[in-house]
Amino acid sequence: MIAERALKTLEYDKIINQVSQFCTNSIGKSTIEQLKPKTTLEEVNQLLDEMDEGLSILRLRQNVPMGGIFDIRPSAKRAQIGGVLSPMELMEISSTIRASRIFREFIEDLDADEEIEIPYFLEKKEDLPILTGLQHEINSCIDDNANVSDSASPTLRTIRQQLRMQEGRVREKLASLTRGTNAAKMLSDSIITIRNDRFVIPVKAEYRSHYGGVIHDQSSSGQTLYIEPDAVVQSNNEIHSLKTKEKAEIDRILGVLSAMVQEVAHEIFVMIQVLGQIDVILAKAKYGQANKCSKPKMNQEGYMKLTQARHPLLDRETAVANNIEFGKEFTAIVITGPNTGGKTVTLKTVGLCTLMAQSGIPIPALDGSELAVFDQLFSDIGDEQSIEQSLSTFSSHMVNIVDILKKFDENSLVLFDELGAGTDPQEGAALAISILDEVHGRGARVMATTHYPELKAYGFNRPAVVNASVEFDVETLSPTYRLLIGVPGRSNAFEISKRLGLPDHIIETSKGYTGTETHEVESMIASLEESRLKSEKDAEESAHLLQEAKELQAELDAKLKDYDDLKESLEKKAKEKAKKIVEDAKRESEAVIDELHKMKTNANKIVKEHEIIEARKRLEEATPVENKVLKKQRQINARTQQLQKGDEVRVTSYGQKGVLVEKASNNEWVVQIGILKMKLDESDLEYIKPEKLKDTVNVSNVRGREAVKLELDLRGERYEDALQLTEKYIDDALLSNYHRVSIIHGKGTGALRKGVQELLKRHPRVKSYAFGSASEGGYGVTVADLK
Repeated sequence: MIAERALKTLEYDKIINQVSQFCTNSIGKSTIEQLKPKTTLEEVNQLLDEMDEGLSILRLRQNVPMGGIFDIRPSAKRAQIGGVLSPMELMEISSTIRASRIFREFIEDLDADEEIEIPYFLEKKEDLPILTGLQHEINSCIDDNANVSDSASPTLRTIRQQLRMQEGRVREKLASLTRGTNAAKMLSDSIITIRNDRFVIPVKAEYRSHYGGVIHDQSSSGQTLYIEPDAVVQSNNEIHSLKTKEKAEIDRILGVLSAMVQEVAHEIFVMIQVLGQIDVILAKAKYGQANKCSKPKMNQEGYMKLTQARHPLLDRETAVANNIEFGKEFTAIVITGPNTGGKTVTLKTVGLCTLMAQSGIPIPALDGSELAVFDQLFSDIGDEQSIEQSLSTFSSHMVNIVDILKKFDENSLVLFDELGAGTDPQEGAALAISILDEVHGRGARVMATTHYPELKAYGFNRPAVVNASVEFDVETLSPTYRLLIGVPGRSNAFEISKRLGLPDHIIETSKGYTGTETHEVESMIASLEESRLKSEKDAEESAHLLQEAKELQAELDAKLKDYDDLKESLEKKAKEKAKKIVEDAKRESEAVIDELHKMKTNANKIVKEHEIIEARKRLEEATPVENKVLKKQRQINARTQQLQKGDEVRVTSYGQKGVLVEKASNNEWVVQIGILKMKLDESDLEYIKPEKLKDTVNVSNVRGREAVKLELDLRGERYEDALQLTEKYIDDALLSNYHRVSIIHGKGTGALRKGVQELLKRHPRVKSYAFGSASEGGYGVTVADLK
């Protein structure tokens, strides 16, 4: 059971109030007000799974129909003890039953779609009793304005028909009196009104005897009397009699309907309970959506890992998120440092997230966070000074701590804020250490904050204990509220004083009074902070490099896949082509053999010499294609013996052109094919003579020139020299029949990049240009396509 004091000091009620704002009816709000954290893993996981189902439904359907629900439990209780319900109460019962039916249909439709698994909501649907019969009975008797309708019973319909007829006759008689010749003189106004449920007319006081009858009322001045004339007294009596009958019939109908409610009162209580639970589940899910919360993983091992957790009661946009992990390697955290640094906020963040998770409420942390289910949670937070009990701050804290020490066990989470504060620093620090040793020694998970310097080294000589602090920026003289686990807090008094202008000789003198041990501790902490900052910087650089590597890996994987797909496609086409050639050769051979057989059979026919030669030629052409391929391959191999670096070649197995980059071994070359570099056997390469030099330039002279590279590196060159080199390089690349080149200009100020791209834009033989891909150098390289 979670201690009430912990719920109060951690402001759990404020979290419940925030979640209740997302409830759609008073039933849900009253239900969530009774919500307390559960203490078993099974119960907590069920609450979180229910909430997660609600979140999935909201993501899929945006909204869940929960309108028209009223808290009808008081009405059901009155009906249960024999009370007669009013038309309004019956209408609210009917509306709530209707809302329950609509929710059932909604869940059934959602389940039929089979888009999500919603076992808990299906179970809630089955728990809802079906009271459609009662709803129809009420609707047939009570209209939308909460009045008993004429159709409620034949008797009521007859009475109301007679009542309307009688009222019509009375109005007609009185109307004739108001239209009489002397009416304008004797009546205050020519209207018919009602007094004491009887129809009357306003008569001037001096003419009261003219109409006779009964006076029911008079004006404040006494000059107007509201008289029921003798002519309509009997008719009004009949109307009164009919209204009495009408009321009796209405009471009878309401009594019958109330008796029906009485019969199903228990089912109504169950329905309201289930609808309240559903509203609470959806309210939790809506709260999680609105505050970007997540569902934590739960365990029973006392392990906690909060990733970028925020205090749930602070502004989400300004609250600093922290990573907090403990419960495995270390089970106690001692946060040291000056006041107003955020130590208490960190403590409350852990406590509130635990309470929220154990109540099935999503927590303000990233996905992947994990929390433990504790049997008990104790906290000693805030100023507990009590004037009534004549207790000081220290005494009231100590009373609470004594109570905690009596009740906690190994399945407890204990939170101490400013442990040992309010008394002599030396004695307070000693008490704080002893209390921490006691709580930690008995296996509980404990977090404590303190500003005592004696506790800065507490975690260094005790197993499973770690120091922590809240970061302070000396440059801005303000806390950053970032939690630093493993680094105790520094005083920063000397640094702050120096920044504020305190003379150096005073600071140096004060340092002499602090003692050797303090200097050593502060130096140790400073060293730890320096190491932490360096580690964070290294981690950030590593993360950046890792991200670049992942992007490059993804790009290479994509290109490799494209290569494999192309290879597979070409192999398939080659096999199909070879198969077709063999089949054609087979058919041609068979045709030639048939003709030769015919020649042999027709011995009398003179076979001409040219026919024999032609048949022999056709038979040779129909020989298996493998021999021709081998013959062609031997011709290619002969040519490849003279290949040199920079030559343009055709890769025969892929039908693609490429450029020789370097020789990998005796029989292999590294070939650049587009943006890919591949290692290929010489037997797979065929030299291509440069097209523009075939007719005008001696090939041996061209191949004797130094090979032009596929990329030009301008880094370190002066602006004018770089542009001249670029223009000459484009000409050389065109002479080498290159279709695509890369120009490396670097990122720098962007001036060289802009100049190079302006030159490419003006060059008549540049078809297009663009920045290189991430693997080619990104914005530091421009890739140009030549024409």
